[in-house]
Amino acid sequence: MIGPNLSDWALKHRSFIVFAMLAITIAGITSYYGLGRSEDPAFTFRTMVVQAAWPGATLDDTLNQVTERLERKLQETNELDYLRSYTGPGLTTIFVNLKGSTSPSEVPDIWYQVRKNIGDIQRTLPSGVVGPGFNGDFGDTYGLIYGFTADGFTHRELRDHIEDIRSRLLQVPDVSKIEILGAQDEHIFVEFSTQVLAGLGIDRAALVAALQAQNAVIPAGSLVTGDEKISIRVTGAFRSENDLLDVNFLSNGQLIRLRDIGEVRRTLADPPQPMFRVNGKPAIGLAIAMREGGGAADELCRSRTAAAGRAA
Repeated sequence: MIGPNLSDWALKHRSFIVFAMLAITIAGITSYYGLGRSEDPAFTFRTMVVQAAWPGATLDDTLNQVTERLERKLQETNELDYLRSYTGPGLTTIFVNLKGSTSPSEVPDIWYQVRKNIGDIQRTLPSGVVGPGFNGDFGDTYGLIYGFTADGFTHRELRDHIEDIRSRLLQVPDVSKIEILGAQDEHIFVEFSTQVLAGLGIDRAALVAALQAQNAVIPAGSLVTGDEKISIRVTGAFRSENDLLDVNFLSNGQLIRLRDIGEVRRTLADPPQPMFRVNGKPAIGLAIAMREGGGAADELCRSRTAAAGRAA
């Protein structure tokens, strides 16, 4: 016979073989229960974006007075691998990349230190700099995305209903974040005819100032009684675009109503924000992210979303 006789050796060392089989079995069972089974497994991105704007600044000014100052401070970050920055006139974007060996449990503390360190030098940045802002939420996995359409309803009505659904779903255990996709902002335009304004001798700046003063939020005082403190509020705030038409203002000794010289209309923002469609139809979506280990709440989210859709 060529080579060792394993069968003979195993029969002579039965105790060791039994022990090895038990150890391998226990290790296999332990490994099985430790396998990743999440539908949306959690993972950590070791990158943060730091962005600041300086409206009106040139490329050289932005580079020398904003980007370089931020980079010098960011170089003090623990576990830093490298920085990558992009600078344009009035805008700087810096990517902070940590080493791949950084433990996921250490990443939140490092990002806190980044925010703190930049906050320490924020007052030294040039006047007029907006930010810096931070974005480190790259690890959210949106495993559930629902699309909503509604025939016969305006975009605003559909959005209001979806906002209500979002509030309900945030009460579901293990739901960490819900983003609304495809919702469009609305703008209210007040349009005047330059010929009418010139014919009536109306100062456009005075007209705009009157509109701003009408909708200003200012303290009006309070009334203190024996047991109560009652806040006093001035009425007249705009509740809809139609309220703008009833604004009166004084020009050249004449009291003029806005509806007599202009038009007010509500439209969606142009250019539009990123669109969301379902089967080619404009829609609004809800993207739901779960906490780590919260995959069991998926079915509850589905049932509540379906119930809210039927209620609509």
